[in-house]
Amino acid sequence: MRLVIYLQEKAGHLREVENVKAVARLRNHLNTDNQLTEQGFEILIRTLKSFKEVVGTYSLTELVCVATATIRQANDQEAILQSVQKETGFSIRILSEKEEAFYGYLAVVNSTSLEEGITVDIGGGSTEVTYFKNRQLVEAHSFPFGALTLRTFFKDIIPQEKEIFELRHFLMKQFSSLPWLFQKQVPLIGIGGSARNLVQMDQAMKKYPLAGLHQYKMRSSDIQAVMTYLNGLSYNDLWKVEGLSSDRADIILPTITVFSSLYETIQAESFILSRKGLRDGVFYEQLSKELGTYLFPNVLEDSIQELINDYDLHPKQILHVQTLTRKLFNQIEEKTDLDWYPVDWQLLKRASYVFNLGKYIDSESSSQHTFYLLANRTIDGLLHNERLELALVASFKNKTVFNQYIHPYKDWFSKQRRKKLRSLGSLLKFAYCLDATKRQVVEDFTLEVTDKGLDLTLFCTQDWMPEEYQAEKQKKHLEKALKTAINLQFKRKEEEKTLM
Repeated sequence: MRLVIYLQEKAGHLREVENVKAVARLRNHLNTDNQLTEQGFEILIRTLKSFKEVVGTYSLTELVCVATATIRQANDQEAILQSVQKETGFSIRILSEKEEAFYGYLAVVNSTSLEEGITVDIGGGSTEVTYFKNRQLVEAHSFPFGALTLRTFFKDIIPQEKEIFELRHFLMKQFSSLPWLFQKQVPLIGIGGSARNLVQMDQAMKKYPLAGLHQYKMRSSDIQAVMTYLNGLSYNDLWKVEGLSSDRADIILPTITVFSSLYETIQAESFILSRKGLRDGVFYEQLSKELGTYLFPNVLEDSIQELINDYDLHPKQILHVQTLTRKLFNQIEEKTDLDWYPVDWQLLKRASYVFNLGKYIDSESSSQHTFYLLANRTIDGLLHNERLELALVASFKNKTVFNQYIHPYKDWFSKQRRKKLRSLGSLLKFAYCLDATKRQVVEDFTLEVTDKGLDLTLFCTQDWMPEEYQAEKQKKHLEKALKTAINLQFKRKEEEKTLM
C-alpha cells in the first residue's frame, strides 16, 4: 500500500513530495471464502489511518484512493469499502482489470519516449500486460496470478530446478493464450517493485556508475545472470543481497521468472524499467482533465523545460545561442569533412538548452556540477546512455576534463563516438562564448574556408569586447576538435551590407 503526494510548483510542473510505503500483503489475508480476515481488516484500516495522518499535514486539492486485485477479488468488497469509509473517511474506487492495465500503460508512455512496447506489472494477486504502438494502447490483459500466488510453485524460498521448470511451463502456457504477445520483438517494460529490485540487483552486481533506475536497460542474459546468482544463495544470504528489498526476498524468484518467460515469449528487444507505474497513471488521468488529453505531447521536451525552470536558465539566451549553434553546425558539416548527422544535431540541440546549468550551484565548478546533475538525474524520455551523452556535451570545458568525466564509462562508447561527443561539446561551448554577456550581441556570421583554416566573421549590434575575449580564449577547443585554425573577425552589423 502506498501514499503519494504531488505538488504543483509556480512554474507549472509537478513534483513528488511524499512517497510512503507500507507492506500489507492483503492477498495473504483472504480466507477460504475469499473474504478479508479480521487481521486483514486491521492491517488495512491501521495503514490507511497512518496515511491519513500524513495527508492531514498538506492542503490537498484532490485525493484519489484506488484498490487493485485483492479487493477486486474479495467476495466481501462492499463491507470493506463501508468499513474504510467509516473508519478513515476515504472513498475507495476498485479498479477493474482493464483500468489497472491501462494506468500502467499510461504511466509508461507519459514518462518515456518509447513509441512501441509491451508493459508488465506484477502485483500480489494479478499480473497486467499491455501492448502499445505509436503511443496508443492496442491490447491489454490481466492474468489472475501475481507474486504471492506464484510463490506457491516453490516449496522453499530457494526453489529446485524442477520447480522453476514447472513455473516457466505454466507461465509460457498462460502467455501463449494471447496471440498478440508472440514474437513482437519490442521492448519489454517492467513496472512495479519487483522490476525495480531486479534492476537494483543488476546494477549492484555490475557496480553500475550512474544513479537512477528509470529507463535502465537490461538484456535477457542480464536477467538470467541475476536469476542464477540468486539461485546459488542460501536462505540467509538471500536477505543480504544488495538491491533486494527484504520484503520482496521471498517473492523475487517467481517474479523474475515471469520477466524471463515473457521476455522469451515476445522475443523482446530489451527489458526497460519504468519507475512510473499504476499510481502515476492514476495521477496522469487526473492531470489530463486540465490538459484535455491522456498523452503528454512531448515527454522529453517537458523534462528539459523542467530543468530550465529548476536551474533558472535564460530562455532568451538559449534560443539565441541555439540559432547560432545550428548555423555553425550546418556550415561546419558542409564545409569540412566531419561526419555530422541530423541525430548529432538533436543531441546538440538538447544540450544547448541545459549547457552549464551547474553554475546555478557554483560558477567556479559549473562544469563538474553540470555533468553530475545531468548524468545522475532522471530525465523522462532519455535512456541512461542518452542521458550520459547529454551530460558530456552540456558540461564540456576542455579535453582533459572531458576525458575525466568519460573515463568510468569508456567502454560505453567507441573511440569515434567519444571524439564526436567532444567535438559537439566544444562547438556548444564556443557558441555560448558568442553570447557571453547575454545581450545577443552577435546577430549573424559568415564562415569561409581558406588556406589558413576557417575564417569566421561575426556581425554585432553592440560593443563586442567581452564576446571577443571569451571566443578567442575558448576557440582552441573547437580548433583541436576540427583540426584546423579558426580566425575570428568581429564587425558592426552595418558593415555586413557593405560586404554583400
